[in-house]
Amino acid sequence: MSMSESEIVALIQEALPDAQIEVKDLRGDGDHYQARVESRAFIGKTRIQQHQMVYAALQGRVGGVLHALSLSTAVPQKS
Repeated sequence: MSMSESEIVALIQEALPDAQIEVKDLRGDGDHYQARVESRAFIGKTRIQQHQMVYAALQGRVGGVLHALSLSTAVPQKS
């Protein structure tokens, strides 16, 4: 089993509607992804809490359907 980039984006977007999300399939196999998620929901959260929020959005798929995810998170810069 594997997941598509659009499935990953949709799940994260559902949990974090304001998120700016970039997802890249690292091997072209639908199992190894790199994701960058930027959201105002991360304000005041530690990096660990931010990552936990993204993992929660993926509803237990990391380590199963989604074999590997290299994740970076950020708070939007004020403009």
